[in-house]
Amino acid sequence: MKIVRTEDLRGTDREVISDDGWTSVRWLLKSDGMGFSFHETTFPPGLEFDMWYKHHLEAVFCYKGEGTLVNRDTGEEHKIEPGTVYALDNHDKHTLKAKTELKLVCAFNPPVTGRETHDADGAYVPPED
Repeated sequence: MKIVRTEDLRGTDREVISDDGWTSVRWLLKSDGMGFSFHETTFPPGLEFDMWYKHHLEAVFCYKGEGTLVNRDTGEEHKIEPGTVYALDNHDKHTLKAKTELKLVCAFNPPVTGRETHDADGAYVPPED
């Protein structure tokens, strides 16, 4: 059994503070052997960030804040607010726009190792086998 507390991860290598403004606390990683990784990501108000997880699937649950998710291939926009789940099940190119501070819980498959940041395409590097 694993017990993980966010406050215990602050200031460790499991807290990623990006140059782009988002912060991710990575509760479970590939090294934890669960078959997925599990994170809390915070977007500050006003941040608009392009992503494209071409090597990963991601599911996201919003529990605080308001924003908009844009599918960059179709132009579709979706309101993100507490209680919203979105799943990037087709490696969707997307932009997340934070109207207020967004607090999100994210699961990745395959799991990330923990230090990934986004490349020029907005993707994480492909997982190593």
